[in-house]
Amino acid sequence: MKTAALALALLTAPALAAEPAHNTLTATEKAQGWRLLFDGKSLDGWREFKKTAVGPGWQVADGVLTLAQPDKAADIITIGSYANFDLQFDWKISRNGNSGVYYHVIEQGETGYESGPEYQLLDNAHGEPPLQRAGGLFGLYAPSQDVTRPVGEFNHSRLVVDHGHVQHWLNGVQVTEYQIGSPDFKARVAGTKFARWPLFATADTGHISLQDHESVVAFRDIKIKVIE
Repeated sequence: MKTAALALALLTAPALAAEPAHNTLTATEKAQGWRLLFDGKSLDGWREFKKTAVGPGWQVADGVLTLAQPDKAADIITIGSYANFDLQFDWKISRNGNSGVYYHVIEQGETGYESGPEYQLLDNAHGEPPLQRAGGLFGLYAPSQDVTRPVGEFNHSRLVVDHGHVQHWLNGVQVTEYQIGSPDFKARVAGTKFARWPLFATADTGHISLQDHESVVAFRDIKIKVIE
């Protein structure tokens, strides 16, 4: 009887909800104002820094955007600019790899990192110091803990920029928080190479950029929701 009852329960139990397909938005997300920045099929919506197109080093295959040939690539930026937003994306990086995602990038300098703060992406086994580890604000705020997944697995990141108040999340854990323009922020900048770049962290709005740091790195499920 117990076996028959269990079988009946399994047959009549509601099916588990299927995981959403990658690079898509649910009806709820659309209603909440989320937008895809990567459609899983093309580089539409992206271009290289100070250029109109994307070089062959960035490739799209099987729903993944990959910096596959760093020697034939450069940093890419969104065509659109964003001021306050909730950005989420999945990423994985090659062994000993190093990369990043910049925000508030403006094209007045020679490179994106002269203006855009960087959410760091890294294989932490690379042995970099805390201020350069995954999830932190590169060179300025270290992540509170290492919650990266093994090389070859996708990590999930979230970057929330809300009128100067910034949160970095990694794999569901908030690992970094800071206020752009605060005395603490300015003091940290003053003690680093960023002090040489007058544009650094000064723009209230700008492009989001995926870094070419000579490492193979892959992205999927890049989506953004504007914060008013």
